[in-house]
Formats: sequence, structure tokens, C-alpha cells
Amino acid sequence: MPGASTAASNSGIDFLLAPYRVLDLTDERGLLAGKILADLGADVLQIEPPGGNPARNIGPFHGDDPQPEKSLFFWAYAANKRGITLDLEQKDGQALLEKLVAEADFLIESFSPGYLEELGLGYQRLAKINPKLVMVSITPFGQDGPYSNYQANDIVGMALGGFMYLTGDDDRAPIRISFPHFYLHGGAAGATAAMLAHTHRAVSGQGQFVDVSCQQAVAKTLAHAPQIWDIEGAILKRMGVYRQTSGENRVRINWPCKDGYVNYMVQGGTVAYSTRALLSWMKEDGFETEELDAVDWEDMGYGAITPEFMDQLAIPLGEFFKGHTRAELVQGSLDRRILLFPVATPAALQGHPQLEARGYFKELDHPELGVAVQYPGAFVKSGGGGDISGLYRRPPLIGEHNVEIYHEELGLSSSQLDSLKRGGVI
Repeated sequence: MPGASTAASNSGIDFLLAPYRVLDLTDERGLLAGKILADLGADVLQIEPPGGNPARNIGPFHGDDPQPEKSLFFWAYAANKRGITLDLEQKDGQALLEKLVAEADFLIESFSPGYLEELGLGYQRLAKINPKLVMVSITPFGQDGPYSNYQANDIVGMALGGFMYLTGDDDRAPIRISFPHFYLHGGAAGATAAMLAHTHRAVSGQGQFVDVSCQQAVAKTLAHAPQIWDIEGAILKRMGVYRQTSGENRVRINWPCKDGYVNYMVQGGTVAYSTRALLSWMKEDGFETEELDAVDWEDMGYGAITPEFMDQLAIPLGEFFKGHTRAELVQGSLDRRILLFPVATPAALQGHPQLEARGYFKELDHPELGVAVQYPGAFVKSGGGGDISGLYRRPPLIGEHNVEIYHEELGLSSSQLDSLKRGGVI
């Protein structure tokens, strides 16, 4: 695969997926899946309609200029990919996709169930062309079932996935996380499933069709809520800054401090040392802690803190946290072995010592704009600390790699390319 090998040789990274090619037919509902594989070094071809992927119309935009080549949303999920244009609804476009499938390892799509089948490009047809192909379909509710043909935006998906019911304050209606997450969960699940199917292919030599339901992907994020229902017949409640531990018992987790927020959960048992250390620090600051010191924290099991006891604890703890900055609380907790962590803002991630030490943020040149733009970088390293993923290519312009793919790889002549372009095929 010339694209993948070029990326690997230019970056010096020993990419995990460098030998493999991915055909990415997704829009905003599945872009993350291909991005994950591209970060691992796969040669991902973002295949867009001739006018460009609809995700390019999602803001915000670089320089507040609402142009399809300047969508920061698209940039975020298309970096490391190459880009070609193709109209799948034309016969010539379908023929070109089949030629690409013959040499591909993965195909990812996010069309409505049955759409590719109607075009004669369903899995059974493509598997005849390339039996080793792993095809991943990402949809709101999966390929079958009574909801399979329903549409879903983020609020619908997060509600039906169960996430909204657990999010928000207990005296108010359920809410969703402000940034859309529904299709990101589906995209991440799609990338994971693609690698599971790839493992099967490595053993058996056979490809697979992978059916990803974003609803099911969201349901997997609900931690112990489904298990609590199965085991105890209890429905966990949304509790805002608190976490329900058992029955009506709850523990506060999120606390305001001088310049933001920190998370801290009062606990006993095997982590009673953390509570003792915090009480000792509070005493150094002049707080009266005798009553709390007398509590048998070591014998207090999970879920034993009643609402009444939590209300008693909240007053001194709240005042203590408000008297310190996030940095002071973090460093003091590290020194004293207290289980506390800061709630980082996006701005706080810039210059974060841990992210800097791992070389997380990278700049990519956008020569057509005359600027370099900072991107989040590799999300994983090898066990030995080496780079097996990375950032090496800015997002593609619309049809930027048409000549590379159609002419140099598929062997189409310049006159054929011109004809396909005039006909709106590419």
C-alpha cells in the first residue's frame, strides 16, 4: 500500500497497521472509526461524494470561515486519511468501488441499512470480489430489529441508549452531554470490532461483516447501572455531583475549589487511608475534625455512607476544597496519598506535563492556508514506550488524491479521469 508505507517511512513510526488499506465511506456518523485505524498507520481512503462529505459542513470553522475545506469537525476525524471523490449511485462509480474493494482490507460505511445492498454493493457482492474483506456497518440501531430503519440524532441516541437517564441532577429532567457522543461511541466500537474481525481473518483467512449498533455501544458505557438492575432490581438515579452507592445512599464526588473543580469520593475500607490523610490535612488548615476522626473508617464498607452523614461531611469538606486551588489540591494529594483528581478544562490540557512528556499534541502544516494547526496526536504507544501510532497527514482536500488512486494505482488515463469528472462520477 503506497500511502501507508510512505506515511511510515516519512514519520519514523513503526505503525501497527501500516500494511493495510481501509475504504472509509462514512459521514459524521462513522468518521471516528476510520480515524482510529488511520492513527495506527492504515492507509485510509476517505471516499466522499463529488461535492464533499456532508461532515465538512459541520462547524466550527477555521478562521470562522464556513467553507467545506475549513471544518474543524471534519479535520478532527479526517486527519491521517487520504481523500477521493466517488458517486456510488452511478454505475461507473460502483465499478470503481469494486476495483478498490479488490485490493482493500477493510470497508467502513454508515449508510442506512440496505442502502448499499440496493446499489448492488452489499457485503455478499463485495465478499465475492474479495473474500478477505472486513466490512463494518455503523448505524443508530443496527441492521435488523424494529428500530433498524429509524433515524437518530444525538439526543435521540443518547436517550435510547440509557445514558441521558443517568446524567443530570435528580430534581431535574435528564440531559445529554453537550458535545455529541452517540456516533463517536459507535465509531469507536466499529474500530474495535474491525480489529476483532481482523484477528479472525488472520487465523482463518476469511473476512467478516460487522454490524455495529450505536445504541448498543452507548449502553456499554453505563458502567454498573445495567448490572444493578439485573442483580438488585434497582434503577440507578441521576444525582448530579453525587454517586448512588446503594439504595438511597450516595456520596458526593464533584467539589468546587478556588479556580475550578476537583473530584473526591469519601470512602472507607481498604482506602480508609485516603480519608484519614485528608482529615489530617484539614486539621493542619485549622478545621475541627475530632468527630470525623472518631469514625471507624477502616470497617466502613462501600455504600455505607447515609445521606445524613454525607450532609454532615459536605460542609467541612466543601469549605476545605474552596480554600485551595486545583494545583494545590493535586500536589497535596500526591504528597499525602489522597485519592483526588482535578477536573481539567480543555485549556488546562495545553501544556499539561503528562501530555507534553508523551508528545501528545502535534502540529500539521496546511500549506493551502499557510498555517500550521495543532492536533491531538497518538492515543496509544507500545508496551515498550515506542510509537505505534501517530499524526502524519493533514485532512484531505475534496478529491485531493483522485489522481494518485485512480490514475497511478488503478491505471485510468487522464482522458478517462476528465470524462469521469465531467460526468460527476468523481
